[in-house]
Amino acid sequence: MNKAQTLYELVWMSRPLMQAAEACVERGLTDTGLTVRMRAVLEMLLAHGAMPVPEIAARLDIQRQYVQLMVNETLASGFTVQQPNPRHKRSPLVGLSDQGRELIRDITQKEMDLMAAMGAGFSDAEVASALRVVHAVTAKLKTLAGEAE
Repeated sequence: MNKAQTLYELVWMSRPLMQAAEACVERGLTDTGLTVRMRAVLEMLLAHGAMPVPEIAARLDIQRQYVQLMVNETLASGFTVQQPNPRHKRSPLVGLSDQGRELIRDITQKEMDLMAAMGAGFSDAEVASALRVVHAVTAKLKTLAGEAE
């Protein structure tokens, strides 16, 4: 297989990869009260601190309106709280509640343990190379589609 064919397969394998990853994440959320999309919000807030919905949407690369629905679910479940935003009166900050922080820390630790076990058959260099290629291909495709950042 030549490089173009291999890249083509890489791009098309992204969908089954994401479907399999989402199924694993969903299975790991059993009995937590979280959905996959709620988990994504909590993960962003754990990594970056309190943010307004537009910033969460930008980091997730998802439309703001859809992220607002996701955030509303986390607020209703008590996993997040709203705080005044000193930089924008109409766009409050969304932050983790104590319950949400504890839950997402536990979930991400379990996922990191799973990743460590899955990565046992790969060298650090192989994983780093795969990540670099996926980032580069994604950026080039976004540029071609007129979505460059």
